[in-house]
Amino acid sequence: MRVAVAGCCHGELDKIYETLALAERRGPGPIDLLLCCGDFQAVRNEADLRCMAVPPKYRHMQTFYRYYSGEKKAPVLTVFIGGNHEASNHLQELPYGGWVAPNIYYLGLAGVVKYRGVRIGGISGIFKPHDYRKGHFECPPYNASTIRSIYHVRNIEVYKLKQLKQPMDIFLSHDWPRSIYHYGNKKQLLKTKSFFRQEVENNTLGSPAASELLEHLKPTYWFSAHLHVKFAALMQHQAQDKEQSAKATKFLALDKCLPHRDFLQVIEIEHDPSAPEYLEYDTEWLAILRATNDLINVTERPWNMPENNGLHTRWDYSATKEAMNEVMEKLNHDLKVPCNFSMTAACYDPSKPQTQMQLVHRISPQTTEFCAQLGITDINVRLQKAKEEQHLCGDSEGQDAVESNDSGEDPSEYNTDTSALSSINPDEIMLDEEEEYEDSIVSAHSDMNTPSAEPSDQASDFSASFSDVRILPTSMIVSSDDTSGSPVGKEGNPDEPLELGDGKVPLKRLSDEHEPEQRKKIKRRNQAIYAAVDDDDAA
Repeated sequence: MRVAVAGCCHGELDKIYETLALAERRGPGPIDLLLCCGDFQAVRNEADLRCMAVPPKYRHMQTFYRYYSGEKKAPVLTVFIGGNHEASNHLQELPYGGWVAPNIYYLGLAGVVKYRGVRIGGISGIFKPHDYRKGHFECPPYNASTIRSIYHVRNIEVYKLKQLKQPMDIFLSHDWPRSIYHYGNKKQLLKTKSFFRQEVENNTLGSPAASELLEHLKPTYWFSAHLHVKFAALMQHQAQDKEQSAKATKFLALDKCLPHRDFLQVIEIEHDPSAPEYLEYDTEWLAILRATNDLINVTERPWNMPENNGLHTRWDYSATKEAMNEVMEKLNHDLKVPCNFSMTAACYDPSKPQTQMQLVHRISPQTTEFCAQLGITDINVRLQKAKEEQHLCGDSEGQDAVESNDSGEDPSEYNTDTSALSSINPDEIMLDEEEEYEDSIVSAHSDMNTPSAEPSDQASDFSASFSDVRILPTSMIVSSDDTSGSPVGKEGNPDEPLELGDGKVPLKRLSDEHEPEQRKKIKRRNQAIYAAVDDDDAA
């Protein structure tokens, strides 16, 4: 089947579907499925806009509300994960996944589904070490801190995904797995994004949690976004035993949705012709959700997942045949994801703007039905009870705090985390805006040579807790004359084909435009990612 993959969507659904239509006219047939790798921005109304972690000047309604209201319908089944610029209050209603609009499905905090026999998994958000071990304690109305922490990946979701044993075909993450850049054309990557050099050399770019998932799941395909650049890599995994052949993961990251940018890729993927042409639940995943239900944590206190260290009576929550049979019984042997979308909030009306719309922590009927059928806990119900009993959500912070641009964190703390591009990526919206930098333009070369501050001991100790799944040889250190070979193409040519599907798919944008080879100067802060023109040219 033909699968389209999109990078950061930024609410530009109309443009993405228009591009899909163009690809269909140029290609051999219709697109069967669209996968979106985060920053989807399912904004229904003005209240949702206030829950999106971007400065107010970047908050635009875009076009999702038209699909939410039923004015438009997605022309192709669309499955997406969350990123770090989302209508977090909307996605929070669906922690286990669900329909945000007809034919548009959210995978949840983490999730696995099947479509036409192809197994698709994903994890939402980005990695931040200081929130990783906390529970899901945030709920609307968010304050200046929780509006950001709400989209930070938690250890419970990674732990659940690491219980999976059956093969994974496709996996989605917003930020890149750490170290994946060592398996593609680093020279071309650093030519396009020269400000990544220090983090690539230090092997700190990307998510260590995603890296562990990559090593554990070994999916056939892994798609990401977040860094606003197209990059392909091929990672060969080590065989677990001599009888099994080594698996390989084909990684592809894509750009943001802007003209002349590589934000969309169409790939041919093998599927089961006898499988149904609708979205299905995954029995192994549902069995894991049931098994780990007692591990739900809605507090801000850090905690560790059970492991085989003598301190826990149980540490293996993988799905047994009996557990999967129980899931089938509870679902009446029908794995079809029900088309039970319902509107849970008012839809934006351009003729009647409501700037003072109240933020409400809602319980979704979809989640209620799903939890009742499986016999698991709705995280939001647990949160509401905890809020009533202990006031965990900081009720005095309120909506006004959401309007603040001040960071709730020390900007110098935990600087080993580069998954959110907190350093000098000119393409990324900076949440902790600093006025003295807002209009400054600096050379990329001078920024690369600026030493970073020393990380805190707490962050260093935490990062060390992640297993180094790939011991990288010193030859992988990037130098200015790095000319090492790459599976992406020859001589650093990004247009060479990479075998991503049944045949070779050229890694080219749909237009004939080409970006300049070297960016001479970059704007350090607050470049508008929603501009209609190519910001590389503007720079």
